[in-house]
Amino acid sequence: MREYFRNVFVAVWTVLVGMKVTWRHLWSRPITLQYPHEKLDYPERTRGMLFCKIEDCIGCLQCARACPVDCIFIDAPKAPKEVDLGVTSDGTKKKLFVTQFDIDMTLCCYCGLCTEPCPTECLIMTDAYEETVYDRSDLLLRFAKKGVSY
Repeated sequence: MREYFRNVFVAVWTVLVGMKVTWRHLWSRPITLQYPHEKLDYPERTRGMLFCKIEDCIGCLQCARACPVDCIFIDAPKAPKEVDLGVTSDGTKKKLFVTQFDIDMTLCCYCGLCTEPCPTECLIMTDAYEETVYDRSDLLLRFAKKGVSY
């Protein structure tokens, strides 16, 4: 009999503790964000979608090697010696045709490890965080066109 009353007391006490939390939040101002019309301001260094300035890419494959989930696909055949591919914006001479530079954002874990080893800093993480699509194939970002030579 004594155990019964103890269990009743514990049940009532648990409800009162839960109601205390509810009562405390009942009088605070709501913090609901009306999403499509209002957006959160994220910090300056927020990691969002990847973007590649393909005109600065030298095809070194360092970003693809650093990616822990293998979401970057690069095809960069060597250019013949007589072909001048130009230079990047920081003055690095291009030696490879970058015929494919694809990033599968469905696989990306937004870690930022691929942006660090890039010698020309052509791969960056943008602050775009709301890239919603109806079809997953739209999240395959293609930065270079196959068969296009520079």
